[in-house]
Order: sequence, then C-alpha cells, then structure tokens
Amino acid sequence: MNRIALIAALPSELKPLTHHWARNGPIATGHLGSIEAVAACAGMGAGPVTRACEIALRVGNVDTLVSVGYAGSLSCGLSAPQATTVREVIDAATGESFPTDPLPNPPKDQLKGQRLVTLDHVANPDEKSRLAETHQATLVDMEAATVARFARSKNLGFLCFKAVTDGPNDELPDFNRFTTPAGQLRIPAFVAWVLWHPQYWRVLGELEKNSKAASHQLAALLQKNFVSPSAPTSVI
Repeated sequence: MNRIALIAALPSELKPLTHHWARNGPIATGHLGSIEAVAACAGMGAGPVTRACEIALRVGNVDTLVSVGYAGSLSCGLSAPQATTVREVIDAATGESFPTDPLPNPPKDQLKGQRLVTLDHVANPDEKSRLAETHQATLVDMEAATVARFARSKNLGFLCFKAVTDGPNDELPDFNRFTTPAGQLRIPAFVAWVLWHPQYWRVLGELEKNSKAASHQLAALLQKNFVSPSAPTSVI
C-alpha cells in the first residue's frame, strides 16, 4: 500500500486525526504509521464526495480510497459514538454491493465488520427499520457507495470506517433541503428553521455531542488499523 486517500464529507469527521497534517487548500497530507495518507473533504452527498475523490487522486500514487465519516445505526447493538470497520457497502438505489478489501494490519481483536447501506438522504426511523430488514445492514450513510464505485472505476482498493452519531429510533431533520448543490449546509437557514421546530432540539443536541465524540473514536480506530505501536504518525 503506497498511499491511501481518506474521503469524508465534513472536515469535522477527520479533524482529530488530521489537525496536525500539512494542508494545501482542500487537501491534508500526513502519515498513518509508515503509510502515506491524503485526506479530502468536499461536502455531503454523491457529487461533492466524487469531487473529493478526484481531488485526492491529483496528489498522485494513491492506490486505496478509504470512506471515512459519520453514520446512523440501524441496530441497537451499535450505539453512538462507536466506530467500526465496514465489510460491505450496498447502494440502496441500485442494489450494487461493494465489499471492502482486507485490512493491511488488522488488530487481533478486530471485528469482522459491518454491512452499511448508502442512501441519498437522511433516513427516518421507518426507513432505518426497512433498510435493516431488507439488507441485513447495521449502518446507513450518504457517501460510502459513491466512494466505493469511484474506487472500482479506477481499479483502486477500497476500505470503509464509520462512527455512529444517531440511533435507529432517532428522527433527524431533512438536512437535504438546507444543503447546497456543493454539499454545504446553509447554516443560517437551518438554524432559523430549527428555532421554530423544538421537537428536534433534543436530538440535534445529542447529534452534536455524539459527532464530536465519534470523530475521536474514528481517529482511534484508524490509528489502530494502520499504525503499529512503534510507528507514530508524522507530517509529510
């Protein structure tokens, strides 16, 4: 493995891992142990994540794409802010299946991995229940299948690590209606809307708290899988 590219929707998903890495515009570069790494974030959804993949490949010598970020849990067995490996990604729209590649240095206590379903919107509790039953999946997100498909089209390796931010019974607002075509959340409009919908105040407060903790759990999981105890991270 020469160089991996970590692809996320939001900078906050990778911040605990990459805050000390060298930066050049939307790209951050560093090491995970002896493996060179590049990180790219371009926004939420298929289009922005595709752009992040394209940006990452411009660095050169990338042989594996790694989908990293937040996900919703479809199972009571996975709760926030737990981070986990993913063994298979399913595109809910097409039914395509994308198995992940073997990990380069899996910890002895590493679980087999979860099955994740990718949607093009935030899932409500009824959808989460249906996805869990239909696909025997435990996680749902909005980006992993796009990264997997891009990796397959370029004959690159594919890995996936996700951290849970919300549970199977949590009903989140429809973020899509406040998301620009570039995958960025229109924060002023969203905040103004939330002020008039107090039924979401509790779940959004929990989501913010869980997201911060999940990003740290995600960083720890990546370190565990790519960095040996004797090989600390460093900046390129």
